[in-house]
Amino acid sequence: MDILVTNNPMVKEKCQSELKVEYLDADLLGMLTHIRDRVHKGYKLLTHPMSGSVKPNESPYKSVLISDNPDNIDPQSVSIIEECILTAKKFPTKHIPEQHFHDLQTIDLALIRSALYQ
Repeated sequence: MDILVTNNPMVKEKCQSELKVEYLDADLLGMLTHIRDRVHKGYKLLTHPMSGSVKPNESPYKSVLISDNPDNIDPQSVSIIEECILTAKKFPTKHIPEQHFHDLQTIDLALIRSALYQ
């Protein structure tokens, strides 16, 4: 079973009965760094870390599907995650009011579900 890595509590709640969910208490850069570390150990990206048209500084939530077992290092996955980290670092962090968190969690959930259930 593939692994859904997320920092979104709504994704954790809604998807943990269907998928193996790895929940992290981390910001976006922390999430991307964790995923990069997994990719460097041979896990493969199954969804793009910057899916949708949500800029890295517009939402603190991110959910990414990776393979469940490490294998040979996938150069494409390495390239994608490294580029995502560089992109995230280019955008200054915005203050996001807490009243928007539910909406942002819902958007992230919809993006990952659209990738999972095509």
